[in-house]
Amino acid sequence: MFGLMIAGALVLISIFVFIANQYKRCPSNKIIVVYGKTGGEKTAKCVHGGGTFIIPLIQDYGVLSLEPMTTDIDLKGALSKGNIRVAVPSTFTFGISTDPRIMLNAAERLLGLSKPEVITQASDIILGQLRLAIATLTIEEINQDREKFLEQINANVNTELNKIGLEIINVNIKDITDESGYIDAIGKKAAAEAINKAKVEVAQQEKLGAVGEASANKEKEVQVAEQTAQTFIGKTNADREQRIKTAELEAQAVEGENISKANIAEYNATLAVKQADAYREGEVAKANAQRDVLMAQKEQEEAKLKKEELARQEVEKLKIQVEADAEAERLRRIAAGQADAIKAKYFAEAEGVKAVLEAKAQGYEDLVKISQNRPEIATSFLMIEKIEKIVEKQVEAIKNIKFDKITVWDGGTGSANGSTTANFMKDLIKALPAMHDLANQAGIELPQILGKVDNGLDDIVKAVPEAAKSVHPKEKTEE
Repeated sequence: MFGLMIAGALVLISIFVFIANQYKRCPSNKIIVVYGKTGGEKTAKCVHGGGTFIIPLIQDYGVLSLEPMTTDIDLKGALSKGNIRVAVPSTFTFGISTDPRIMLNAAERLLGLSKPEVITQASDIILGQLRLAIATLTIEEINQDREKFLEQINANVNTELNKIGLEIINVNIKDITDESGYIDAIGKKAAAEAINKAKVEVAQQEKLGAVGEASANKEKEVQVAEQTAQTFIGKTNADREQRIKTAELEAQAVEGENISKANIAEYNATLAVKQADAYREGEVAKANAQRDVLMAQKEQEEAKLKKEELARQEVEKLKIQVEADAEAERLRRIAAGQADAIKAKYFAEAEGVKAVLEAKAQGYEDLVKISQNRPEIATSFLMIEKIEKIVEKQVEAIKNIKFDKITVWDGGTGSANGSTTANFMKDLIKALPAMHDLANQAGIELPQILGKVDNGLDDIVKAVPEAAKSVHPKEKTEE
């Protein structure tokens, strides 16, 4: 039982220590910025003075310093309202504002920045707004009415600095000069007027001093007499008042002691209630935090799965696209290769045909030269070359026809016109006109041995025996 009590006490102490560690106290020169789930529409909660409880896991905090910051603004060539350029070197002291609305701006825009970074941002804003303030005032207003000038600067600069959570603490204008020397001229004029006025005032004051000295001596004697009488009366009244005041203080001390005891008892009771409430709120916060952690883990896991699925789909998409591009490139290259091959083939065939035609043309030209420029002889040579193929075609046409025997009939007797062989040649030559007609249609001339058809068939018949004799001079004519 005693062990359980000790364990319970240790648990309570641990909870109390944990709660105490989560309670953050804020010094007077700092601002605690609580961020995370702060409730409401605000992005952060700012605490200046006092303290606040930081809920674990779902809240965290940062600190903004209220330490004043200083920046020197060396403004030169600023254009005033009268188009006179002035130089206004000045020093600005500023810091983070404790106004709740402006503190929130500082939490949103300055939390986490170093002091030099904050000073740099503020310097840019101050420089621009200082130029704007000078542009709305004349040179006389800037030089003579310094209070109005400072009010204008504070109004312009503070409005912009408040947007980032800062406010002006002090402005020190070191000097105001202009490029044209106008301010110096105004100063000299004012100095001369002041000297003259001072001389007049000195004379007046010397006259008033003499009169005043006499009146003062008279009043002095009267006041000394009155003060002596008042001193005697005051001493008597003071003793009486001191005794009354002492009694009142003693009564107030007793009353204050009783009130302090009552306050202590009330504080102890309130502390016990607050400790119980804090324990309950801590447990609730712990449960809510665990729930939020589980929800966050679930959302993170879902987001991870979605991201992996999207990545897989994207990879698949890119893979398909790459394969499609590769296939298109392959087909394009094949088509280009085939086109180049066809082109090369046609070029080669054309070159071959050209070479053949050129060779034939050269051969025909050489043949004509050999024939002593007589085309009919060259044509005959060409026809002789083709007779073999013509015969082959004729043989091809009749090779499948079966002949048992071939008989040549003759009268058996010779005649005055020639031998049996000559008669046979006559009969054979009768078939030549058709050959001559074919040669004429082709535009060629047959060899002389085959005769001509200019004078009819008789010329061909007469020409053939003579040609035969010239071909076979040793052949004898049979009777």
